[in-house]
Amino acid sequence: MLHQLEGSRAIAKAVALCRPNLICAYPITPQTHIVEELGEIVRSGELQNCEYLNVESEMAAISATIGSQAAGVRSYTATSSQGLLHMVEAVYNASGLDLPIVMTIGNRAIGSPINIWNDHSDAMAVRDAGWIMLFAESNQEAVNLHIQAFRIAETVKCPVMVCVDGFILTHAFERVNIPDQKEVDEFLPTYKQHITMDPVTPLAIGAMVPPEYFMEVRYMAHLKQQKSISVIEQVRDKFSDKFGGNSSGLFHKYNAQDVETIVVTMGSVAGTIRDVVDDINCKHGNKFGVLTLISYRPFPQDAIREILKSAKKVFVVEKAFAVGIGGILAQEIKLSLLRTNVPVISIIAGLGGKPITKSMLFDCLLENHQRDTKFLGLNDGLVKKKCSFAGDCCTNN
Repeated sequence: MLHQLEGSRAIAKAVALCRPNLICAYPITPQTHIVEELGEIVRSGELQNCEYLNVESEMAAISATIGSQAAGVRSYTATSSQGLLHMVEAVYNASGLDLPIVMTIGNRAIGSPINIWNDHSDAMAVRDAGWIMLFAESNQEAVNLHIQAFRIAETVKCPVMVCVDGFILTHAFERVNIPDQKEVDEFLPTYKQHITMDPVTPLAIGAMVPPEYFMEVRYMAHLKQQKSISVIEQVRDKFSDKFGGNSSGLFHKYNAQDVETIVVTMGSVAGTIRDVVDDINCKHGNKFGVLTLISYRPFPQDAIREILKSAKKVFVVEKAFAVGIGGILAQEIKLSLLRTNVPVISIIAGLGGKPITKSMLFDCLLENHQRDTKFLGLNDGLVKKKCSFAGDCCTNN
């Protein structure tokens, strides 16, 4: 059924339809409205057989979620930015214990300085924690991904983060199709625990692993991520069969065949990029396409290589970067294109919520870049004025 809803409320309704037995989160902007709405859904009795647990911190939230999932109940939490960093130790534990938790990340910049607006630096900080990481472009996709996330997590026995751009999506009101409870029940099987924590039959989990076995444990985590590529596609197909429409998966392709240049991105900026590509193609011929990644972990390297290998140039527009080296996603795209001659240019954009306009992207995609990293909208004059050691290195071309 179609509803005009704030993104956070739509996500909360999607999560509730998945019938979690425990919801535990500590509020932090811009994630707060999600858990506020879930609290109201539980309080009103709309979601039954669910405990909404109030805790004192993000670390307590993920810890309680780990405990409840280990005890055999479907569990959910959410956070953003510094909240994700506060729980990072236990984030690694959740994946190491094979617990199929689903967690929403309302993507927000990491300080200092303090910034509450959107970029992807929080998710990128935990990219190696062993979680499946899915990025939503729109609020409709966020709804679809959350319902799929529980099935993916419980099939692979691996936790899933659904990343949603803070404010741009979480606080935007859009028309969203929310499925009926009966439809979701038919799509998402009742949770069957694979770890049984019971006082009658005690079991230790998370025990110490000596050096002779630790590499094998981490390698098995890698294999699980690789296996989940096919699971994500299978769940996408089942979701499409049940609910109709284009239901996510690993990525979206837009005019990405037989073109000279492909722009790779993640999240809500993809729509703006498609509009810019349409404008460029209208004025300069059909030269540009777009590849929007949904699954960042697992990283579908083989499929990405197949799509990009025939391009003459690849731009990567990303909302995070590794200080001292450059674009994180761009480095992974370069690795995917190893032993090809396709140049990859990283465009760092939107950090801390900095606007990304169509005109900025239009000019950037058509200019002749002298470096393989471009900071879109960077105020070079301010950097040179405030940074005494910037010198000649502050050239953003």
